[in-house]
Amino acid sequence: MFAASLQFEDMGNGNSTLDFILLGLFNHTRAHQFLFGMVLIVSLTSLVGNTLMLILIDRDQRLHTPMYFLLSQLSLMDLMLVSTIVPKMAVGFLTGEKAISPAGCGLQIFFFVTLGGGECFLLAAMSYDRYLAVCHPLRYPVLMSPRLCLQMTLGSWFLGTADGLLQAVATLQFPFCRAHEIDHFFCETPVLVRLACADTTLFEYAMYICCVLMLLVPLFLILTSYGLILSAILHMRSADARQKAFATCSSHLAVVGLFYGATIFIYMRPRSYRSTHHDKVVSAFYTIFTPVLNPLIYSLRNSEVKGALRRCMGQCMDLCKD
Repeated sequence: MFAASLQFEDMGNGNSTLDFILLGLFNHTRAHQFLFGMVLIVSLTSLVGNTLMLILIDRDQRLHTPMYFLLSQLSLMDLMLVSTIVPKMAVGFLTGEKAISPAGCGLQIFFFVTLGGGECFLLAAMSYDRYLAVCHPLRYPVLMSPRLCLQMTLGSWFLGTADGLLQAVATLQFPFCRAHEIDHFFCETPVLVRLACADTTLFEYAMYICCVLMLLVPLFLILTSYGLILSAILHMRSADARQKAFATCSSHLAVVGLFYGATIFIYMRPRSYRSTHHDKVVSAFYTIFTPVLNPLIYSLRNSEVKGALRRCMGQCMDLCKD
């Protein structure tokens, strides 16, 4: 579907090709080789950390709650995001094979937007869960039922998938008559649209509106939830209760700030303020570095997760002794 919709026309010599060329994030200087090694270490740490979170939440009955179910979906999205972006980037750097087919480019756009959009709504669902837990603790088991938790999770995946499919198909419908080199390390819609030789104004307006719905609406819900949470925390009489509520919610706010700050920077700036170099750096931040921070933030600041990790390690040691 993607391949059939894409045609390149080389205006200089009349030749055509069906492949994009990803110029990548790094050059082959010593400094960039060191940075590439750091990226690989961070990516592997992200894969291990998010996989470990999934295993702990699945195996430990104490973590079978709506909060940790939503957290498991966040880890799954981050795991898939790193797996979508990093392998192709690493292969291009190590082998020099930088070509990517239209189908491959379309799939990168689809998975990237699906996971990014889904994470927006998932973070909103997590903020609502924390609002109910802090502001309505006695009614929490009724208000945040397993059915509602599942519905919010499926809704996040569905909305992300719909946005990803629309952006992938719409982006690859344009004719690309400029040089088909993408000055990026993966196929991202704003970068790819710059290569189009057709008028993309209408599409950019539609993408901007879509970003408002996918980014700002969930962000408004998150800020509203945490505004109500902050008000409730300030009225708590118990210092221990306030400390526990702050610890739980500050972890979520840290994730929200990192994710939304970088995403809004990429997708909601006017074209005149965009820089290819800045876009690559910020994209690397929220596609490679943010996923590794999520399990670290939630595990290091969460006694229940640390307790689950200790119990899991104890069980593993017992099995080794047997």
